[in-house]
Parts: sequence; C-alpha cells; structure tokens
Amino acid sequence: MKLKAKIFLLAIVPFLVAIAGIGIGVREQAKALADTQHATMEAAYLASKELELRHYVDLATSAIAPLYDASRDRPQDDAALRAQALDMLEKMDFGKDGYFFVYDMHGRSLMHPREPALVGQDLWSLRDPQGALTIQQLIAAASRGGGYVRYTWHRPSTGKLAPKLGYVVPLGRWGWMIGTGIYLDDVDTALAGIDQRASANIDRTMMWIAAIALAGLGVIALCALVLNVSEYRSADAKLKRLAQQVVESQENERARLSRELHDGISQMMVSVKLLLESALTRFERGETRVPAAEAALSTSLTRLGDTLREVRRISHALRPSMLDDLGLAAALEQLSREMGEQSGIEIGFTQIAHTYAAALPDAVNTVLFRIAQEALTNIVRHAQADRAALSLEVSKNEVTLAIADNGRGFDVARVQADPRAGVGLRNMRERLDTLGGDLALSSQPGHTIVTARVPVRTSGSQPANVTKAAKLQGSGR
Repeated sequence: MKLKAKIFLLAIVPFLVAIAGIGIGVREQAKALADTQHATMEAAYLASKELELRHYVDLATSAIAPLYDASRDRPQDDAALRAQALDMLEKMDFGKDGYFFVYDMHGRSLMHPREPALVGQDLWSLRDPQGALTIQQLIAAASRGGGYVRYTWHRPSTGKLAPKLGYVVPLGRWGWMIGTGIYLDDVDTALAGIDQRASANIDRTMMWIAAIALAGLGVIALCALVLNVSEYRSADAKLKRLAQQVVESQENERARLSRELHDGISQMMVSVKLLLESALTRFERGETRVPAAEAALSTSLTRLGDTLREVRRISHALRPSMLDDLGLAAALEQLSREMGEQSGIEIGFTQIAHTYAAALPDAVNTVLFRIAQEALTNIVRHAQADRAALSLEVSKNEVTLAIADNGRGFDVARVQADPRAGVGLRNMRERLDTLGGDLALSSQPGHTIVTARVPVRTSGSQPANVTKAAKLQGSGR
C-alpha cells in the first residue's frame, strides 16, 4: 500500500470510528431520555387523571349527600331516597364516555346509564378478556375505603373494549359502591404522539450526525485531493526542472565535445595533413621518384581530408559555432543550406524580424535550433518531399519557428496517441514545455507544417529589419 493511501486511511478510519461512536452514544442517550420522558409524562397524566376522577366522585357524593343523610333520619323513606339518588347519579355525566355507576357490595348492578341492560344483573363473577374479576376488584377497592382500579370495559363511543382507570368509594349504610372512570386509550394516544416526536428528534439528530460525517469525509477527501494535486504539481515541476537540467547538461557536453573536436583533433589533423602534403611535394620535386610512395601519400591525404571533413561535420552537428557567434537566424540558414545539399531537397529559409524585436536568450536559441534540426531530419527520412521551408519570426514578446514541406503528410492524431511513434514530436514538446512554449501540428498530403511558439520576456529591445516572409509549403515531424 502506498504511503498516501496509508495516510488517507489513518485520517479517515479514526474519523469514521469517532463519528460512529458519537452516533451510537447520542442515539442510546436520546432513547434513554425518551424513555424517561415517556415514564414521566405517563405518571403525570395518570396523576392528573386520578385527581380528576377523585374530584368527579367527590362531586357525585356531595350531590347525593343530602339524600344519604335524610335516609338516616327518615328510615321509612329509605327506598324512595335511594331511587332518587340513583336517578340523580344517572343524569350526571361528563362527556360521551364519562358517567357514574353504582353496584351493591355483592356485585349486582344498580345503575349504569350507558348500559341499562346490565341493571339488576349479578356481575360478581364477570371477567375481562385477560380473566380478571372486574367487579370484585372494584368492590375490594371500595371495601378498603375507596381506591383506584385498572380494568377493561366497553367504551360507549366505539363499542370496543378499552383499558380504563376507575375510582370507587363505598356508601356503607346503603351497601353501595359508587364510582366513575376514564378510558386510558386517550392517554396512550397522547403518549404515542410524544414517543413519535421523540423518535423524530432522534432521527433528525442522527441525520445531522450523518451530514456532519459526510461533510468531514468531503473535507478530508478535498484536503487529500489538494495535497495530491500539490504534490503532483511539485513533482511535475521538479521533473521539468530535471529534464531542463538534463537538456542543458547535454547541450553543454555537446558544446564541449564540439570545441574539443574543432580546437583539438581537427587542428591536429590539419597539422598532419600539412606534413603529408609537404612530404608529397618533396617526393614530387626530388631527383629520385618513387611512384608507389607518392600514390600512398596521395591516398592518405585524400582519406585524411575526408576524415577532417567528417570531424568538422560531427563538430558542427554537436553544436554549431555559428549559433553562439552569430545567433539563431544564421545557424538556421546554415542548417537549411547544409541539409539541402546533403539530401537534394530544396530548403528555403526566411527571417521575419519586427521593429524592436526581442533579443533571444541562449536557451531559446538552442531549443528552436534543435526543433528545426529534428524537423528537417524527419522531412529527409520520412516525408518524401522535394521542397521544404523554414520561417523564423521574432516579435517583441514572442518568437515563432515554422517548418513546412510538401511531402506525403501523416495522421497527427494517430502519431500523438501511439506511444511507439512520434518520439521526435514528444521531444520537441518537452523542450518547449521547459520554456513555456507550445507546438502546433497540421498535416495533409502535400502540405504539412510544424509551428513552435515561445514567449520571450523583453529585457531589452533592438531594431531589426523586416523582410517579407516566403510562402511555406510542406511540413516536418
């Protein structure tokens, strides 16, 4: 695994673990808080309902208290007073599901305003769906002086069984149990709403945590991308500097070898040639002629001359002295002339120098000369052309070199896409990249042109004569 990937994982994995831990902790804490809230609200609801039931029963007993007290003073009217009390309780209600009920202490229903069919029935053994003895639980609570009982009973508004909280009190002299109740499904609905809101809050919190996690991941990824791009650009810049240094080193070495060949070996060979010519002259003027020796010396002089010309050609190819002495234009003109003589191709050269054209740095001169050298070499080897032209245009801020030919042309897209082809073109581009220049290619049968442009920083200007450019034909690769 690469170092960058390891650093990225070391950054992302702890972050994800921390976010996951925070999310789990927040969720569990929120659930515990929601459960506590549920229990608290349930207790508060039930407490308020119990107080409400006690208040209703107190109102009911207060309403029949005069009748209850009168039955003690007038025993002969006890039955009538009881009937009057039941009638009064039957008319007292609070809502469609709020009513009072009366049983005797043996489980017989004495009054039930919502279910009159139960009146007079013995419900002592009545059980709810869970098997609990409902009436016995109510009577037991009343026997203890009053109390609350949870049980299941039909809800009048729906006709369905529903959980109910009842509160009952006894009337000892009459042997009655008076009570009322409220249905708890309303409480359950309210608590379910609270639970739903709490769950929604938990979900929103988790979504916020997830959004923060995604944002954090995005920031980390962006930082990694910026770091990667920065490192890539730094590495690319270093690579370009290295390539430039390599090219400069090659040019320096070529210049050194060129000087060594020109000033060292070439001079020594000229000296040897002069000595051989002197010896041949003495043989020819001497009284005694040795034809074999004269022939050998003549052949040696011929071969030495050929060798001397080859050494000078190699020296010139390595680094033409004219490039350093007279500049780019003179070197290109000489290159065009020599390549034309060697290949038999008609190669023209045109210089266009604008007024106050910029003086070209040595690096620009070298790069453009090598591009021209590479392009002309490609024309000679591959183009099958009979005419070619070089054009050098120098303006205040830019220098443009165009090499054209009338050869067979080539597929620019295929050559650029094929890594095994177009090595010379890639070398041209790499040389121009070090100077911030660009290379343009245009090719079709009968007309191909390679154009190299290099920006020039104006450090000083000098006037230059303007010559009319010749029309370019052909191209180079």
